[in-house]
Amino acid sequence: MKPFRERNPVIIGFAGFIVIALLLLGAFRADRLPIIGAGDTYHADFAEIGSLKEGSEVRVAGVPVGKVNTIELDGNKVRVTFKIDKGTGLGRETSASVGIRTLLGAQYLSLQPAGGGELDKGATIPLSRTTPPYDVVEAFSDLSVTTQKLDKDELGKALNTLADVAAQTPEEFRGAIKGVSDLSVNLAARDSQINTLLKRLKNVTGVLNSRDDELETLFRDATTLFRAISERRDAIHTLLVSTQRVSGELRALVKDVRADLKPALDQLEDVSGMLRRNVNSLDEALRVLPGFLTVFSNALGSGPWFDAYVKIGGA
Repeated sequence: MKPFRERNPVIIGFAGFIVIALLLLGAFRADRLPIIGAGDTYHADFAEIGSLKEGSEVRVAGVPVGKVNTIELDGNKVRVTFKIDKGTGLGRETSASVGIRTLLGAQYLSLQPAGGGELDKGATIPLSRTTPPYDVVEAFSDLSVTTQKLDKDELGKALNTLADVAAQTPEEFRGAIKGVSDLSVNLAARDSQINTLLKRLKNVTGVLNSRDDELETLFRDATTLFRAISERRDAIHTLLVSTQRVSGELRALVKDVRADLKPALDQLEDVSGMLRRNVNSLDEALRVLPGFLTVFSNALGSGPWFDAYVKIGGA
């Protein structure tokens, strides 16, 4: 066998680089390796996912057990693909929901194991067993229904009674209660306006929902337009550079011919001045010239000679 020190160092270095690159790739993709990144992959269909995104946590009973891999639009629903740790027990009736992880709105995928047996690997949790994140529009709609059922008179009496009771309390608490009372009075005074606002908000969301396909087409066309502008950016840049170069050439041309044009322009100025001084004579010549030309053409119109008429004596 050939000794290691006698081998080609270029080949050895190249092989070393390949090994290092494979090790780095394995480090970044460790979660996908057969042994290190072991786990089971499942899918869940949602009507709406809010701010859930790829890389979000997957939790069971509040304990992180995996990550969301991909989020894709599948017809009129959203398909979430996720991987969880091996050994996580999921029954055949397992359900999924989107929960809020932080006060800033970060969300996670929550699994609720249910049913007997084990959920098949690669199985999809259907829409009937998934719960989308809380819908703000639906909350406002529920609020409008609730406010319509409130007895405003009784609510005002209750708040006034609370204000009377708070009269015996410290100043800070009385101020807080008075503020709540004033707020309730303002809300009661604007009850019809609030109801109208909520109804119109529901109408707006309904219109947007009915125009969903048109909005999607609009966004798709805008994306195509921006992509076309980006692709033609080099051509636009070349056009602007060429225009600037032509402008420079024209300035140089005007500078070069300025000395030659000046004498011609001066002579043109002299000629135009002379024409202005003799404008009356030119007008008179143009006035009498037609008659002269008529007589002159009659005299020469019969051939290469002049016709003349001399009258002698009386009539």
